Amino acid sequence: MKKYLLLLFSFYSIFIFSQKNESRKLSKQEIKDRDLENISDFPIYKAIEFQDKSGVYDLIFAENQKIISKKDTLNTKIQAICVMNDHGGFLEKWRINDLLEDYVPKETTIWFWTKYCSTKDLDGDGYTDPVIVYGSKTEYGEIRRLKIITVYKNKKYAIRAVECDLDDCRSFKKDQNWNTLPQKIKTYVDQLVTKLRKEQNLLLKNG
Repeated sequence: MKKYLLLLFSFYSIFIFSQKNESRKLSKQEIKDRDLENISDFPIYKAIEFQDKSGVYDLIFAENQKIISKKDTLNTKIQAICVMNDHGGFLEKWRINDLLEDYVPKETTIWFWTKYCSTKDLDGDGYTDPVIVYGSKTEYGEIRRLKIITVYKNKKYAIRAVECDLDDCRSFKKDQNWNTLPQKIKTYVDQLVTKLRKEQNLLLKNG
């Protein structure tokens, strides 16, 4: 009986492990072999493969690299695109587009903060809940805008922040549908906001 229970537990453990969400960064060669470069309008900065119980996906981060020099690479437009591997082809699930905005001081670059992006199952339902983070800088090298976009069941939930030394030009807003997210996801993103405040020296608040 003990041997039977041990064997049953082993099979159960293997099954549970196989259901876990997994992700990994794709190499440049893998990006080329999968023809992912044809999906985006811009050069791919980074690509991640992740899988959950619904299938296998590729998430690409693309930046247009408008100005390239030894010192800086400046972007005026960015794209994040998530596609599902579908019988040798791709089925687009969602995409994010953004570009520089007309602010004073002038924005000079926008880019993905992939260090803070994640492809995890945040609420434990077996499906991945991607979190995409990106921001912009001014001509003086200061962070101007920050966006945190959480994708839950292929729907986007955004936090939009504008950094400014003056109270009247600073803002921090969550989408109206934010509170409909599962609590575990909201808690994760709130902790991410705290981390960004600390590590990037940001205010991320209203007024």
